[in-house]
Amino acid sequence: MATSFIIQSMNRAPASLAILCLEDEREVLKAIIRDLAPFEEKFRIEPASNVSEAREILVELKRGGHPLALALCDHLLPGTTGTEFLVELNKDPATQPARKVLITAHAGLQETIQAVNEAGLNYYISKPWTAEQLQQVVRDELTAYILQQKINPIHYLAILNTPQLAQAIATSNLETDT
Repeated sequence: MATSFIIQSMNRAPASLAILCLEDEREVLKAIIRDLAPFEEKFRIEPASNVSEAREILVELKRGGHPLALALCDHLLPGTTGTEFLVELNKDPATQPARKVLITAHAGLQETIQAVNEAGLNYYISKPWTAEQLQQVVRDELTAYILQQKINPIHYLAILNTPQLAQAIATSNLETDT
């Protein structure tokens, strides 16, 4: 059974999954993008400096058939807060499955509770972060997304949580479309 899973996967290219990075401070956004460089080969990295721009990116992703796999979001943004935006993502059936990470130095207890309870927050990173910390969180969250969405993991073995993905392939309990 595992062999047929691997052979089947070799004939199908994965959907181009997206990582949305929402941060209004230009230098911080550049740092996030820089730290995500190891994921560029397998994932679309979409930077946004405000919620309006992030919404436009989501429309383009949907139009292009690129599912949102992960949203990395600052809390303190002009207008709509990052937490409010993550709540929006969680209410939309197209983006609800995406993993959600809050990266901030400014969210208080109430905002964090809202993010957990209403936005389906998967992880909270406090600024400043290290590249290794961000990469590990992204690796773990994308691995969880791949497995939860039953996406063929073979294409992601080199970049994500290899033991966890290899286990999924070995047990071959995934019925994949991609």
